[in-house]
Order: sequence, then C-alpha cells, then structure tokens
Amino acid sequence: MPAISILEKILRPLIVYLFLVLALRIAGKREMAQVNSSDFVVLLLLSNTVQNAIIGNDNSVLGGIVGALTLLVANFLVVRFFFRHPRLEAAFEGRPDVLILNGRLNQARLDKELITVAELEIAAHKQGIASLANVERAELDPDGQLFFVQKAPRPELSRHAEILQRLDQLGREIEELRRESRPARHG
Repeated sequence: MPAISILEKILRPLIVYLFLVLALRIAGKREMAQVNSSDFVVLLLLSNTVQNAIIGNDNSVLGGIVGALTLLVANFLVVRFFFRHPRLEAAFEGRPDVLILNGRLNQARLDKELITVAELEIAAHKQGIASLANVERAELDPDGQLFFVQKAPRPELSRHAEILQRLDQLGREIEELRRESRPARHG
C-alpha cells in the first residue's frame, strides 16, 4: 500500500512545477540565462531542494514515474497553450531587455538584470564579437538568451576592404602570369 495516494503524487509535482515557473519568472531573466557558474549551481540545487516536495517519502519506481509523467504532461500542456495564445505568452514571459542600443550601454537595464559589463563582454566573445564597441544592439530575451547585433562597418571601411581584396586578387593574377611567361629551362 503506497504511503501517498496517486492523486497526491499528481498534485505535488503540479504545485512544485507552478511554483518554480512563477519563481523563475519573478527571479528574472538572468536565472534562465545561467550567465555564470553560481547561477548554474543555484539551478542545480533548486532541483534537489524540491525533490522531496515532488515525491514525498515515496521512493518507489511508480512514484517516480507518476511524478515525472505529471511534470512532462504539465509542461506539454503549458507549451501548447502558449503556442496557441502568443499574446498571453508575451505577457507572461515579458519582453526583451535592451542592454545596448545604438552602441550605448543601458546601465539601468544591466543593473536591473544584475549583469555586469564584464559578463556582457564574455557573452559577446562567445558569439564571436571581439568588443562591445562593435555592438550596435544587445538584448536579453525573456528566455535568458543574449542576442547581439554587430555594428555595420562604415561605408568607407567596407570600400577600403573591397579595394584591398581586389588588389590581392590582382597580385595573385600577376604572379600567375609571370610564372606562365617564364621560359622553361631545359636541363
């Protein structure tokens, strides 16, 4: 005879699921982004902390399967619901935070999300951007992902790079013509 009824095995994970979804929403986008190792550790410990609340004293295979299945079904239904109601999803998830606009840091938004300039630079480097000076716009999406838009090169720099590329191509063609026009040496 199980110590916990099937209904309770279903309700416990649902309650914890709803709590965690709301708590992570309130905690902010940074928690979802796992920007640094301490945030990652918090998320790992969070799963361990709520484990007993989900399954209680029931360590049976059936208890674990019922709890896991409940979480998967709940998540499936929530994802489908928001897919069919994008406005509600936008209201619940929130809007992206603009951290850099027109090449200028928005320090107030960085402070709100508890993101340092150094952390933003690291995220930019991971996306192949050498410096924040090269960023036109940076956003922190509601799901915690950082999105960067690089500045477009100034027209004169683009033209300069194009001319250099053509000069390199001409140099290779001249070298090839020189090799072809040299008389063959007979031994």
